[in-house]
Amino acid sequence: MSDNSYDAIVVGSGISGGWAAKELTEKGLKVLMLERGKDVKHIQDYVNATKGPWEFPHHGNITLAQKIANPNRIRGFGPSEINPDWWANDAETPYSEVKQFNWFRGYQVGGRSLLWGKQTYRWSDIDFEANSKDGLAVDWPVRYKEIAPWYDHVEKFIGVSGSIENLPQLPDGQFLPPMEMNIVEKDIAARVKEAYKDIDQRRIIIGRCAHLTETLPGRSKCQYRNKCHLGCPFGAYFSTQSSTLPAAMKTGNLTLRPWSIVTKVLYDKDKKRATGVEVLDAETNKTYEFKAKIIFLNASTLNSTWILLNSATDIWPGGLGSSSGELGHNLMDHHLGSGAAGSVEGYEDKIVYGRRPNGIYIPRYRNLNNEKRDYIRGFGYQGGAGRGRGTKAAEEIAVGAGLKQALTEFGGWSISIGGFGEVLPYHENMVTLDKTNKDKWGLNILAIDAELKENELNMRKEIISDGKEMLEKAGVKNVHGFDSSGIMGQGIHEMGTARMGSDPKTSVLNKWNQLWDAPNVFVTDGAFMTSAGCVNPSLTYMAFTARAVDHAINELKKQQI
Repeated sequence: MSDNSYDAIVVGSGISGGWAAKELTEKGLKVLMLERGKDVKHIQDYVNATKGPWEFPHHGNITLAQKIANPNRIRGFGPSEINPDWWANDAETPYSEVKQFNWFRGYQVGGRSLLWGKQTYRWSDIDFEANSKDGLAVDWPVRYKEIAPWYDHVEKFIGVSGSIENLPQLPDGQFLPPMEMNIVEKDIAARVKEAYKDIDQRRIIIGRCAHLTETLPGRSKCQYRNKCHLGCPFGAYFSTQSSTLPAAMKTGNLTLRPWSIVTKVLYDKDKKRATGVEVLDAETNKTYEFKAKIIFLNASTLNSTWILLNSATDIWPGGLGSSSGELGHNLMDHHLGSGAAGSVEGYEDKIVYGRRPNGIYIPRYRNLNNEKRDYIRGFGYQGGAGRGRGTKAAEEIAVGAGLKQALTEFGGWSISIGGFGEVLPYHENMVTLDKTNKDKWGLNILAIDAELKENELNMRKEIISDGKEMLEKAGVKNVHGFDSSGIMGQGIHEMGTARMGSDPKTSVLNKWNQLWDAPNVFVTDGAFMTSAGCVNPSLTYMAFTARAVDHAINELKKQQI
């Protein structure tokens, strides 16, 4: 290929971008993968992965200077003293909030595949049919049977540990052996199952996660260190670095270019096709153009939409893909922060082995089988049981050897379950370009205007009341509910803003993730989602990405794109 011309361009190197690069290169295409941040090389750049907390000046806690420099990203999960470089810098890449939205971003090769929670679940037809049955937004143009083979394809490659449960709302997959619940979780699971056996399919299972419990080629099984956010030298969890990038590089067909901010898709209005992308070099501030036959946007949900909003504005003032009026709209997330917790008596002679990077899961059970609540859709719970450090005596000892000794002993058992609830695709939850404020490179930033509404707020009340009821029926003591955050973005599952559908008048993408306005442009990160479901979405992004690549190759062969 020439220096600036390729068969395909992939924008973004995270979970879906890595998959796009793998699938495209393995099918013989010469691919340029563009990443706006720095390169992170597997193993050698996991510089803190083997350090203990005592090796850091503040024992790994976020510092005051970091808090001042990054007021947005410290609002919840994520950044600390030991991995600040894997989270976007607020000062360099700000965004505007019409309503508060906690946007957690990772700008480096691998993106948030280095940081994700790795909970990995399939959708069912209950999810794909929900919009149609509820008369909400637009119908998904696909159903489970079309995606199931691609779920198989992805799971076999990334490695997903989990248990077979035969639940229609949570399809089983191609699983490695499951991780094990601890003794308290097992006992509470048995009590919950018995308590609700005649009511619904409520049950507690071990989480399904992209952690290896058996070795795969080039990757070792999980060591139960629970230091995933520092990078895994064993390759035990799925990331771009451990899995898809080596596969793509092995073909000899991939060129990786970090420090490359894609500012727009280049569009030929006569051919009605994209011709390439414009790139701003983040280090030199020089602008380049790269050409390709097909383009995959995988910059993460809101950044892919930002690129589209910036593109072909001479033809569509609202950007490339805006002809339906839906580009930027229907922003979703999962709402979390509500649930229940309590203490568990007994089991003082039991402790857990290692630090399992996984927890328990309670699959959705509400609004199934014609049940109707005062909200639509549903929620699941994630959580776990464990023992804290420090006996009761530690609270009464201020200083000295006695305190140190008390803190080395195990405290009592407790359990906590937090809800993950579906957010509906409201047209008014949206992102737009803020043309009055700019980032470090002088680029217009995004303005985010989104909030939870009555349906989600009603659901949160039941997440709390159901959680308390379940724990109490299982014999948990001192049960209390909690509701710590109703802010969108906290789930780190931003979805929508370039939804797929069956009609170009009401959707941005067709069923193959192609832009109606430019069919050689594919969007396969979370932007394509038409609804949100209540399970973690990354597996669905990967499956749709592999499917879209297969379709793109077939269309190229037929000279349709």
